[in-house]
Amino acid sequence: MSANQSSSNPSAPAHQQHDLIVFARYPELGKVKTRLAAGVGPERALQVYRRLLAHTQAVTTDLPARKWLWLAEAGPTADQSDPWVGYQRRPQPPGDLGHRMQSAFSHAFAEGATAAVIIGTDCPGLTHEHLRDAYEALRTHEVVLGPATDGGYYLLGMKKVWPELFANKRWSTDSVRADTLADARRLGLQVHLLPELRDVDTADDLRAWETAEKRGS
Repeated sequence: MSANQSSSNPSAPAHQQHDLIVFARYPELGKVKTRLAAGVGPERALQVYRRLLAHTQAVTTDLPARKWLWLAEAGPTADQSDPWVGYQRRPQPPGDLGHRMQSAFSHAFAEGATAAVIIGTDCPGLTHEHLRDAYEALRTHEVVLGPATDGGYYLLGMKKVWPELFANKRWSTDSVRADTLADARRLGLQVHLLPELRDVDTADDLRAWETAEKRGS
């Protein structure tokens, strides 16, 4: 069954609590987008990061979901002035990315979520429609994945915590998506894939984004 057909699912709970989890860090020179900074310098990387934060806020503003902002530890020069209106803030716990994401999902479900989606702040191609489609797909699928062109993913959604999806991953490598999908297959989970999008992590990614903007795409 496609995501567009799922709204008539008679087994769907009467009350749906959709949660959105955003992983981010406060803007801070030399501490954000370090891979990008290696190619364009820390000042330019900070400027790009602020644009990505603004984009993430814009596409989630009208999303009918309870919103959680999980923040990395701030450094002494971090700009903490952005209010992130509509978000409840939480500190990211210690541990690798998988442990931190699993903790955030577990918190959302403990707070009553029936479907939760996590995103970062690296994807300028992310739209409100992608997020809406993710929640719609979770009516009929256990997992939703937004594949990134670098072999990772820009979005992960689920209706309960599957610890295997967060374990034994080489985070920030091109094997993350394939390993996650392989785990989902072993668990017998139905996975809905969103369109593939490009994160902005390197100077090449930034050039591709700027070129697409000039072309109006």
